[in-house]
Amino acid sequence: MAVEVPTLETERLILRGHRVTDFEASLEMWSEPSVVAHITGVPSTPEQTWARLLRYIGHWQALGYGYWVIESKAEGVFVGEAGLADYQRDTTPSVRGKPEAGWALIPSAQGKGLATEAVAAVLRWADDNLAQEFSAASAIFDPANQASMRVAEKVGFGAPVMGTYGEVESLFMERPLGKSA
Repeated sequence: MAVEVPTLETERLILRGHRVTDFEASLEMWSEPSVVAHITGVPSTPEQTWARLLRYIGHWQALGYGYWVIESKAEGVFVGEAGLADYQRDTTPSVRGKPEAGWALIPSAQGKGLATEAVAAVLRWADDNLAQEFSAASAIFDPANQASMRVAEKVGFGAPVMGTYGEVESLFMERPLGKSA
């Protein structure tokens, strides 16, 4: 049975499920060095972006949550991706049992509050739909990624702690899920 990805709407954005036709826009974003600087550090290849797109679609089908495409309401164009995932990462501290929030925006959409707006919508959805299964959402950051950490703080992430993802020093934050979050 196919899971239908809910559409979320904010003042300036529409968040919707990924489609195969999003591949080119996603590839353009993930191959931009400034977008990946604090994520992987290496621009994605078409193969890696295709696998990411399929992973996003598959998350919804397997787990009932995942990532959304972020579109500008005014222009109707792709401006990024945001959502929740379970990547089974090797981290200390462990993030298992806590959906991991993540987001990325095209360079022209950055610095306008769109990431905060999109992630807040994702977390409102999670508060309403995932709080019975999960007590909190997690987020992992490159400690140099001040912009994303500010977004996280604005939408309620806190309790920062340094740890590792694999062998890479990383900052971990959490946000409670539920109507009181």
